[in-house]
Amino acid sequence: MHLFDINRRQFIQGTSASLALSTLGASGMDLSFLDQAKTYRVGLIGTGWYGKSDLFRLIQVAPVEVVALCDVDKNQLDGAAKLVSQRQKSGNTPKLYGDYRKMLAENKMDIVLIGTPDHWHALQTIDALKSGANVYVQKPISVDVMEGEAMVAAARKYNKVVQVGTQRKSTPHLIEAKKNIVDAGLLGKISHVEMCCYLHMRANGNPPVEPVPAFLDYEMWTGPAPMRPYDGLPHVRWWRTFNEYGNGITGDMCIHMFDTVRWMLKLGWPKRISSTGGIYVQKEGKSNIADTQSALFEYDGLNCIWQHRTWGTPNNPDYPWSFTLYGDKGTLWASTMQCDFIPDDKNGKKIHLDVVYEKEKYPEDVTEPTNPKIELNAAPATRLHMLDFLKAIETGGRPVADIEEGHISTASCIMANLSMKTGRPIVYDPKKRQIIGDPEANAMLKRPYRQGYQHPDPTRV
Repeated sequence: MHLFDINRRQFIQGTSASLALSTLGASGMDLSFLDQAKTYRVGLIGTGWYGKSDLFRLIQVAPVEVVALCDVDKNQLDGAAKLVSQRQKSGNTPKLYGDYRKMLAENKMDIVLIGTPDHWHALQTIDALKSGANVYVQKPISVDVMEGEAMVAAARKYNKVVQVGTQRKSTPHLIEAKKNIVDAGLLGKISHVEMCCYLHMRANGNPPVEPVPAFLDYEMWTGPAPMRPYDGLPHVRWWRTFNEYGNGITGDMCIHMFDTVRWMLKLGWPKRISSTGGIYVQKEGKSNIADTQSALFEYDGLNCIWQHRTWGTPNNPDYPWSFTLYGDKGTLWASTMQCDFIPDDKNGKKIHLDVVYEKEKYPEDVTEPTNPKIELNAAPATRLHMLDFLKAIETGGRPVADIEEGHISTASCIMANLSMKTGRPIVYDPKKRQIIGDPEANAMLKRPYRQGYQHPDPTRV
């Protein structure tokens, strides 16, 4: 029997019939707030792969009316509008926009979901908060540290809920591992953590420069980032291979694992961050993000080490993107797909936990006509994450992936890249919002914006 099967029934009474038992049993969330919940007016900025996936998971678990969609790709926008009209209860087609600022100005929304590339997250989140909406923003929250500081400041100033799409904190088997393995003390004293990604996910190549198609507003897509010559549609992964728009594999994948480790172990800001790496193998294409990187996040009596390679084989084929907690009583391997507890005592009991799927409960998870397909393993986690978000809105609390926690995880990964670039360790003082003793690195906390865009200031949001 799976551990969270034991307590399933006690969470079922009084909850929405549309919610899967496995999800409720894992979280133990009180969902009575949904009994009086209104219909939430929702807008989505960025109607690509994960934007639609987040929106459709929200539609599955809450009463919503999607009133507006925004995207700079007209083809993508039109396709999303058709799907939304088929999926939402009212059958209405949302209003469509190419400029998110116009969307925010013309619609009063309770919730805005942001699924755009990383370089747009900060401005769109802050503008949505100013418009009076609560925000669900995909990770990483920002491309530089000061953007993140401004996002936290804006959430607090406008007293709105911001949930970050680090849904590992809402992943049923990881919730169970935290409760019944980590918090239960089965690992003993944890003094070392390893995190990794060995997936071959670094897009690379040399596509030719070409005219921008009429259906794409490339100027708006680029926004505050540097303008690169157009060499094909940037979605789905092409934009991620350039530092102009994000922070490489560390910014994309380490944040998930590091954020989960911090949540499990109740860790705040690292004392010191250092990193080395670069393009060691895959030199043939245009990509300018590291294909190989190691980073060290230091805490008192604990080191959290990150490694990624976008080439070669993983050190453990069962855990190619994962984290490992090493305690003096045992070891926990964990990923989005499974967990394995291995006790130090040979007479101890091993524990294996598997990912929860809800394909029978939500058949549209399988039939959803999106490209690429949704991550089936993440769907239950995203539904729980959305419910946690809504509960925070209704009760005035902080969500499990509050913007401040998302900022710490994001900024730490960004500063690992700064360490790799400068060749020096980074010590950040979050109260002063400064890197200590390194003026050159400190100047990199804020990226220059392209002309016509103003970088947000945490003291004046």
